[in-house]
Amino acid sequence: MRSIFLIGFMGAGKTSVGEMLAERLGYRFIDLDQRLCERFGTTIPEVFESHGEKAFREAEREELVRCADGQKLVVATGGGAFCSEKNRQIIHASGGLSVFLDPPWETLGARLAGDNAGRPKYGDAAQARRLFESRLPDYRRAMRVVGLAGSESAAAAADLVLAVLEEAPCAT
Repeated sequence: MRSIFLIGFMGAGKTSVGEMLAERLGYRFIDLDQRLCERFGTTIPEVFESHGEKAFREAEREELVRCADGQKLVVATGGGAFCSEKNRQIIHASGGLSVFLDPPWETLGARLAGDNAGRPKYGDAAQARRLFESRLPDYRRAMRVVGLAGSESAAAAADLVLAVLEEAPCAT
C-alpha cells in the first residue's frame, strides 16, 4: 500500500489528523518534525537558531527519503516541506500520495495566535499570513486536497481524508 503524506501550513492539523488516519488505516504514523527533533536532540526553533534553516531543510529531506522508502505510513510533514520541488519529487516518485489539509486562514490564524511557540517561521500574524499565501501554490500541487471548515474534530477530518483517497488526483 502506498504511503500518505499530509501537507499543509502550520496549524492545519497534520499531526492530529495523521494519527487518527493511521489508526483507521492500520498504518504506522510518523511526524517528520518529531523525527527531526530526535535527530538533532532539540526543538525545531533551536535547530533553526543553532544550525540554520539550510541544515534543517537538508535533514528534513533526508528523513523524507527514509519515509518514502516505507509502506503503509501516514507522514505528517512540516509546513515548508512540500514547498521544495525535490521533496515533492521524493514523495511522488515513491508512489506516495500527497494530501493537502486546507482549513481557512481564519482557522489557522486563530490556532497560531494561541500556540505559536515552537514555530520558527511564525513572526506575527501578518507575517504568517504572507508566508501561508506564498506557500499555497505549492500546497495546491498535492495529489489530493481536503477542504476543512476548521471546526471538525481530528476524527472528522480523518474521515474527510479517507473520503478523498478514492478520488482522482487533482494535481501531480
